[in-house]
Amino acid sequence: MTALLAQSSLITPSVGLVFWKTVAFLIFLYILYRFGWGPITDSLEQREEEIESSIQRAEKALAEAKEIQKENKEARRNAEQKAQEILRNARQSAEELREEEEAETRQKIRQMKEQAQAEIEREKQAALQELRDEVADLAIEAASKIVKEDLDRDRHRELVRDAIDDFPTN
Repeated sequence: MTALLAQSSLITPSVGLVFWKTVAFLIFLYILYRFGWGPITDSLEQREEEIESSIQRAEKALAEAKEIQKENKEARRNAEQKAQEILRNARQSAEELREEEEAETRQKIRQMKEQAQAEIEREKQAALQELRDEVADLAIEAASKIVKEDLDRDRHRELVRDAIDDFPTN
């Protein structure tokens, strides 16, 4: 029964108990307001400022990153254009060099051909001159044979045929 009595006293409100609980709660609120509320609100405000500062720094970093990305894209585009221009110039230079080399080769071939034709012409003229000299020698020899012998017409023809037969076949 004492347990039941102790239990019922806790459930039933007592004016003194309510008064002292209210006084204790008000003292707790005063102490909390006096010593805890200021530091808590200050730390919350400081934390809010830090968060706001972090957000601003993050937004600034994001803007800088976007600007850097834009600059990088522009730089990459410029580099690609320069690379294409360099390739075009290199191809053009290679084509010009190839054309120059072809022109030089054609010129050398033309000179060698002209030299060969000149050499052939000289050799031909030398061979013709040698042939003329030999024909002249044969003609002189034939004439001297004819002059030495005063022969009739048939004999002259026979001597000329013999001289012609004596010519080399080349």
